Amino acid sequence: MTSGHHLAVANLLIAKGGRTILDIPRLKIRNGQVVVVIGPNGAGKSTLLKTLGYLIKPTQGEVLFHGKPCNTTQSNLVARRKMATVFQESLLLSGSVWFNVAAGLKLRGLHSNLINERTEFWLNRLGIARFAHRNVRGLSGGEAQRVSLARAFAVEPEVLFLDEPFTSLDAPTRVHLMDELEQIIQKTGVTTIFVTHDAEGIPFYADRVIVLDQGKITHDATLIHLLNNPDTPFLKAFFRHILAGKNITGHSAERG
Repeated sequence: MTSGHHLAVANLLIAKGGRTILDIPRLKIRNGQVVVVIGPNGAGKSTLLKTLGYLIKPTQGEVLFHGKPCNTTQSNLVARRKMATVFQESLLLSGSVWFNVAAGLKLRGLHSNLINERTEFWLNRLGIARFAHRNVRGLSGGEAQRVSLARAFAVEPEVLFLDEPFTSLDAPTRVHLMDELEQIIQKTGVTTIFVTHDAEGIPFYADRVIVLDQGKITHDATLIHLLNNPDTPFLKAFFRHILAGKNITGHSAERG
């Protein structure tokens, strides 16, 4: 492992009730990469995200952060505080928008001046400053996810996990948020791991697309490579609308 890798797994196995959920001998994710994870239902996508985020303990093997295992309670906590996750459901705390965006900063014990500065910045950056003091129970789905994103970016994570965060949103809201997210990711350079079940949910700027099937990685390639080589029934079905429209940017030389 080199310092150029944020996350890696070695001989990772997740099993439950006698069933193998994940079986990944080796995976490395470099600093600043945007990695998309796709696969059929039950392939282990969300489990992989939670395992990389130290929310699930492996049955066997280990997850390395900056080249080191985080096997102690303290090292695990240190790693998790350098990560942030946005789920499909916003999972907001009861209270105001401001309270939610500031929550992670307070948990990390930052000075009140810095908490206020960062909270205000991200409220403005995500366009939700005008209802900072509104209770989150009155928010629309898109507004709630903006709060979730602001809360995640406010802690300045080294690694950002996105678990189908826009699935439940209407198409215009989803497209707008994805465009904003692209700008923020490119500006911050945060290492990003993005799970999606929809081909249109794949950010075109992703560095890699990992395909999971029955807990195993079957493909690890660029989006262009997979579009030009949909060599499994799943990939053909997953990309069918894009392939039907021949909406491939055409760098077919970018293979392997």
